[in-house]
Amino acid sequence: MRKSLPMEAIQLVPNRHSQLSDKEVLIRVLSGEKALYEILMRRHNQTLYRAIRSYLQQGEDVEDAMQETYLKAFAKLDQFKGESAFSTWLVRIGINEALQQLRRSRMLRVHADPDVRLDQIGQLPDREQMNPEQRTIHGEQRRLLEQAMDKLPANYRAVYMLREVEGMSVADTAHCLELSESNVKVRLHRAKDMLKETIWKYHAEAPAFEFGSAHCDRLVESVMAQI
Repeated sequence: MRKSLPMEAIQLVPNRHSQLSDKEVLIRVLSGEKALYEILMRRHNQTLYRAIRSYLQQGEDVEDAMQETYLKAFAKLDQFKGESAFSTWLVRIGINEALQQLRRSRMLRVHADPDVRLDQIGQLPDREQMNPEQRTIHGEQRRLLEQAMDKLPANYRAVYMLREVEGMSVADTAHCLELSESNVKVRLHRAKDMLKETIWKYHAEAPAFEFGSAHCDRLVESVMAQI
């Protein structure tokens, strides 16, 4: 599904535009400066990736869903009313796209469980300050933590990803997942309990499920080539 272009074929958005707020970027994109859409993509790639990664576990499926999300969001930009943050609106579209992929694959199942927070498990030195041995340990801990999270039911993994990894507010998480705020809190609490026994011995503070720069560039190139 994805289409790629060489990096030199994409006109990079000037850095001077990077300070624009989401609202300012949206206004200018809607006015015809579609190249500025790249700012929104790069600004929210990590959040969108983690939201979709809560439902889809295959890398290509996640990137396909992200691409479709950005294309659909671009096509519907004039429908965004600003009643919530742009990132919240975008994540909602992304989750719907992920669920559609699951339905198409006949993988959708009913879940009823939770998710956890990396920086509540313990602390390690900043990666820049680690020696090679510490980096190896750090990487192993992160891998084990991600594996534990993958075993959680999607409903709870999604709440954890948005609330604790991305730091999204309870209200925005509830809006994205179409839950009540009390349900968000309950699922998050249960998630932490479920993971506690699995990860207590892995003291790591590292951002899980990162959307690396190479993936980011490829996705941006593909979407910008199609809008």
